[in-house]
Amino acid sequence: MQLSVVFVNFRSSRLITDCLQTVFAEKSSLNFEVLIIDNDSKDDSFEYIISRFPKVKWKNMGYNAGFARANNQGIRQALGVVILLLNPDTLIPPGALETCFNQFIQSDYVACGVQLLNKDSSPQISGNYFVTGGLNYLLPLPYTGKFIKAVGNLLSLKAPHLANSSGLAEVDWINGAYLMVKQSAIRKAGLMDEDFFLYAEEAEWCARLKKTGKLCIFGNVKVFHLQGITSNEAFSSAGKGYYNLFDMKGRQIILSNLVRIRKQYGVLWFIFILFMYSMTIPVFFIGLPFSMLMSKSSSRSYNFSDFNGFCKNMLYIWSKSPKIILNRPYFYKVLS
Repeated sequence: MQLSVVFVNFRSSRLITDCLQTVFAEKSSLNFEVLIIDNDSKDDSFEYIISRFPKVKWKNMGYNAGFARANNQGIRQALGVVILLLNPDTLIPPGALETCFNQFIQSDYVACGVQLLNKDSSPQISGNYFVTGGLNYLLPLPYTGKFIKAVGNLLSLKAPHLANSSGLAEVDWINGAYLMVKQSAIRKAGLMDEDFFLYAEEAEWCARLKKTGKLCIFGNVKVFHLQGITSNEAFSSAGKGYYNLFDMKGRQIILSNLVRIRKQYGVLWFIFILFMYSMTIPVFFIGLPFSMLMSKSSSRSYNFSDFNGFCKNMLYIWSKSPKIILNRPYFYKVLS
């Protein structure tokens, strides 16, 4: 078996079916299998998918295990020499899968991604660079983030991500929506850290993979990613990206990011980033009325509901901080 494609399903059977249609429509000699790991969707996902694609292998986790644990289960069962972790909300253009595999298997890279595209074909961030201490996680903070970004621009600091790539680009970590990894590298680096429920797990994993070899983005290969659809439905949230820190999804984002900082950079960096998040509360409180007065209602970035949501999320983060500092096995899952 050359390639094992692993999907994690949580009530996303329609999206997976759309993606599988593009995967199986590819006319190639590539010998691959598809594994779907279901996070106890409790819907018609199994019947809906298997009736259309009976060769797909299915495993139910029995509970909502999140991204890392479910993918690990798929990796354990995979027969391919290469593993592709693929989001349900992706669409594979003709030839993209085989082109990526052939380039990857002939290279010395241990993991690779492709240039992800939005629905309108505009580029989506696919590869990223490590920033000391995870300082880039401060950028989404209300007001504080804008100030830090302005300082970074003034100092001409390198951007923490690869905005767009048309060719080969080496990166530190790869977007988990499309992450292709060699089994030989996984045996050395280990599986994903199962403390993570969702978000930041691929960054922490790539840090360990990078110790075994180089990672890259094949910019000549394009894949569509309908960003945020599955996670937004799970968290009853809205919007793309990681700048919404005010609802349940935002709580999970903050928590996972801080867990990753503790694991990858140590306790002192964790305490510093936590301090910066905490100090954003008074900055947010002071800045919000002024920004509301100085801007039109339709163009305001934040409101008092956002402030309340951020404060509640930070109270939750403080309650989990002792566990994060101790760094003992714990499932950091916000959803009940």
